[in-house]
Amino acid sequence: MNQLQLIQSKIYEIRGQKVMLDFDLAEMYGTETSQLKRSVRRNIERFEGEDFMFEVTREELSRCQIGTLNKGRGSNIKYLPFAFTELGVAMLSSVLNSKTAIEINRGIMRAFVSIRQMIANPPVNELSDLQQEIKELKGYIEEVFADQNDINEDTRMQLELINQTLAELQAQKRLQEKPRNPIGFIKNK
Repeated sequence: MNQLQLIQSKIYEIRGQKVMLDFDLAEMYGTETSQLKRSVRRNIERFEGEDFMFEVTREELSRCQIGTLNKGRGSNIKYLPFAFTELGVAMLSSVLNSKTAIEINRGIMRAFVSIRQMIANPPVNELSDLQQEIKELKGYIEEVFADQNDINEDTRMQLELINQTLAELQAQKRLQEKPRNPIGFIKNK
């Protein structure tokens, strides 16, 4: 999986917006989630408004199946994650000033752009293609069955004629094979 696909797999839809979660971003940036959150809180004025960043609720977390509960102590999410929109991720690059952060941010921006392009220009709808093919196949099958019924009707009539002719032949044969009265003298023993 290339970097763009990896990033796209970490973009979720929450509250009708395409977002990335803080723990995924921290992993990509090569930092700890707590350090990323700390940097954001120190510069919170850059992230005002839900169009930049918002905190995900437990309900949203479970609905998106991101924060599934794991067995074992300390393996569940203790603090609710921040969700960063495309604008928030762009703003995050100004907060995190490392070469890695800048490189990763470029990739993330490309991923958001490619997702936007996919939404604007969806690939050929395979479902409608399949529906069209099924429709065509149905029409073809109906024609074949109609032809089959015509053939069956003709065949049925021919079979009836054959049976009728056979019955007549059998009747003639019975008449011909009927025992005749013997002609001539009968010898007594």
